[in-house]
This record gives sequence, C-alpha cells and structure tokens, in this order.
Amino acid sequence: MRSVKIDRKASQPRAPRAGRGSARATRASSQRPFGKRKTPSNNVVLRALRAIGAWFALRRLMFTLTACLLGFVLIAGLFVGGYVGRTVNTVNDGANALVGDAGFGISEVHLTGNKRTPPQSILAALGFEPGQSIFGADIQGARARLLKLDWVAEADVRRRYPDDISVRIVEKLPFALWQSPSGPVYVVERDGGLITKEGLQEFRHLPLLLGAGGANASDIVDAVSSHRAISARVRAYQRVSERRWNLILDDAVVVKLPEQNWAHELDVLEKLIIDNGILEHDIGEIDLRAPAQIFFVLKSGEKKTMPRGNAA
Repeated sequence: MRSVKIDRKASQPRAPRAGRGSARATRASSQRPFGKRKTPSNNVVLRALRAIGAWFALRRLMFTLTACLLGFVLIAGLFVGGYVGRTVNTVNDGANALVGDAGFGISEVHLTGNKRTPPQSILAALGFEPGQSIFGADIQGARARLLKLDWVAEADVRRRYPDDISVRIVEKLPFALWQSPSGPVYVVERDGGLITKEGLQEFRHLPLLLGAGGANASDIVDAVSSHRAISARVRAYQRVSERRWNLILDDAVVVKLPEQNWAHELDVLEKLIIDNGILEHDIGEIDLRAPAQIFFVLKSGEKKTMPRGNAA
C-alpha cells in the first residue's frame, strides 16, 4: 500500500475584525467605579427632597429639645410643690408600719452615763418615735444632736435588734466658774470650754475665774492648789489684759503676779503669808512684779516697800 503524504499549508494569521478593538476600548473608557455615579447637578426634584429631609431633621431636633425642657420643668414643679416629698414620705410611712408590725419597731431606749443631762432632753434630741422602724432610725443624726446638749462630751447610739436603741453618754467635767467680760457666769471645763450658765448654785465650790481669757486657767489653779496657805485664801483668779494674773484673796486683797516666772512668785507669797504674817496687817494690795522689791498698798492708801532680801 502506498502512503500518500499530504503537505499542510501554513496557517495564515487571522486578521482582526474590523471595529472590535475600538469597541472594547470604548466600553472600558465608559465604565466608572461602583458607587460613584455622578448625579446631574440640574436635578431639581432631588434637591427639593434633600431640603425637605433637612427641614424634618431640624423639626425632630427642636421637638426633642422642647420635650426635654418640658420634662425638666414638670419634674422641678413636682419637687417644688412637695408632691415627690409627700409621696416618698407616704411610702416610708407604709414601710415603717409594715416593719413595726413585724416586730422591728422601736419600743425602748436604754440610757447610761447621764448624770446631769435629763432623760427628757436626751429623748428629744434623739428624735425617735415609738414604733418607728429600727432600720430607718437616723443613728448618726441622733448622735450629732446629742453632742449639741450642754453637758454631753461624747455620745454613742446603737441599734439593738429587734426593737431597742442603746445610748451611752459621756458628760463634761466641770472645772471652774468663769465670769465673762459681758457679765454672764459659765461653768467651764479644764481647757476653758463653756458648758452651761444654768444651775450655778451647785458649783459654788469651784474656782472663780474673771476677765477676758480667764476661762483657760488650769495651770495657775493647779499651781495655787499646791500652796496650802495661798489656796485657803484665794477667792478668785483675775486675768489682766490676757497677759498675766491677779489673785483675789480674803478681804479683797489683790496680789499682782508678773507675766513671766509667776510660779516662783507663788513661793514668795506663801513665805510672806506664813513666815511674815503679811495678811495680818491692813494690806490691800501686794505687787510682786518688780524684780528687786515688793510693793504694798495699805487699805488706807499708804504705800510701802520691802526689799526682796528681807522676805523670809
């Protein structure tokens, strides 16, 4: 069999179709990114819709602000008119009644430590009502009111469940009587704190302090108490110009002490009383302020001096 070889002609490149490339280029140039379609600027309807939307947004904002303002005015009116307070009080009263019926209403108040403070004054300061809920009792407020009472130095208020209140009082300690420059006489503490101006008869045995700044006299009172001859004769301590002290002795004898080193002059005065019998003379005033001499003024007005070396 004979084979026949057939020569294939080389294929010729296809010629591009006329107009195809230009069409693709035209389509590519006409395509735009998604979402960035340009809106014709002369669309009157669209501009009108936008204006209407902005108007409604402004109206919503104004409506919201007006509603908030009206709500604030309404709430303020309720508070000012007392409606909220009365409503809260009504609810509290109802809750207190329920708690009281459950056995937690205040039935007793136990007092300790009060000697000069009447129980009635303490109960009034506490402000608790019988049957009041023990949970709603204002413990801190009650303590603050107790501390305003004349004699109360410290107070402890506690709940004792289910229905008791325990009150412990620490009272102030009276130290002296002080007559203020304006006239009233007060019972004062050791540090000069005022206690009361009531019931002074009970405290006649306390030292009497006179003059501005005289309420704080614990140092000189303690020092005089250690000199028996002086202490037995002192009737008052007088503060002079808030700088120094005068001692008022029996028969209104005035002893003038210096501003500085007055404790040493108490020793000198005691020697004058015991060893020299100075108070047995018609003395009206003893001036111990000079460093070298002691000056005396007799009740007749005559003045005398004594060198300090002559004092026994």
